[in-house]
Amino acid sequence: MKHLFLVISLGLSLVSQMSFATPTYKVKVNGMVCSFCAQGIEKKIKALSETKDMYVELKNQFILVEVKDGLTLSQDTIKKIIKDAGYDVKNISVSEHPLEHMKSGMVK
Repeated sequence: MKHLFLVISLGLSLVSQMSFATPTYKVKVNGMVCSFCAQGIEKKIKALSETKDMYVELKNQFILVEVKDGLTLSQDTIKKIIKDAGYDVKNISVSEHPLEHMKSGMVK
C-alpha cells in the first residue's frame, strides 16, 4: 500500500509540474510589406486581452500570436482585425509551441 501511495504521489507531482502549452497562431498576411502595414495590425492584436505576445515577420509576410495561459482567441477575431486593417489572411496554422521557439526558427 505504501508503494501505491508513493507512485500516485510522484505521478501527481509530475503532472503539477508540467506546463500546458497555449496556442500560438501563425498567420500569413497577404499584402503586409512594410513596417507601417505591420504596425497597425500589431497594435490592434496586442490590445486584445487574450494576447500574450506577438511577432511580425515582414520578409515572409506572417505574424505570430501567442495566447495567454488559460485563455482562447478565435481565428475569426484575428481574421477580422487583419481584414479591417485592409489586408487578407492567406492561412492560419496553430501550434502548441511557444512564440519564442517559432520565432527562433526551431519550429516551422
